[in-house]
Amino acid sequence: MRGFDSIAETYDRWYDTAEGRAIFNAELACFCSLCEHRQGRWLEVGVGTGRFASMLGIAEGIDPSSRMLEIAGGREVVTYTGYAEDLPFPAGSFDGLLLALALCFVDDSERTLRECRRILRAEGKLLVGIIPAESPWGRAYEKKKAEGHPVYSRSRFLASSEVMALIESTGFSFLTAASTLLWEPDGPADIEPRVETGISPEAGFLGLLFER
Repeated sequence: MRGFDSIAETYDRWYDTAEGRAIFNAELACFCSLCEHRQGRWLEVGVGTGRFASMLGIAEGIDPSSRMLEIAGGREVVTYTGYAEDLPFPAGSFDGLLLALALCFVDDSERTLRECRRILRAEGKLLVGIIPAESPWGRAYEKKKAEGHPVYSRSRFLASSEVMALIESTGFSFLTAASTLLWEPDGPADIEPRVETGISPEAGFLGLLFER
């Protein structure tokens, strides 16, 4: 996440708010529903402060923000400094990769995905999380982006169909999907995380599982 050093603490503390906890728990449940048993060596690309990696048992993460990596290291994630578009690992290094929300923030999503494919072993898994541009949440975040929000102003939201086409065009095969954030933005959150199988047009977060 480029340029995130100055807001790393603020970004991470948001997850400890009531809103942040509800959203994180729903997104975490979505990922778990798709890939509960993560075997072999996994890496989170765009690990940020390591919240997803630490909760999902992903031992390694890479990010360009040194301050975010310091926080992730405190969560016992082995960290690497680098960019998603130029991953510093040999071909076939990993059994699985997580891009929790990284595609929203990278400069070159196609190059990122080609790098992900390169460092995955044959039949390796790619687990992707996105905020669909066409969803109520995507529209709400676009509004916040236009208003200069410190995080969303750095993001780029894509439609779910665009993301699917992009990932498949870089050589991945789609396996399955799940949807969550099924309440309205800024409305009362679900008390328990609710996850639906497949792609729901009303969902604010999609988990997508692919295979190399």
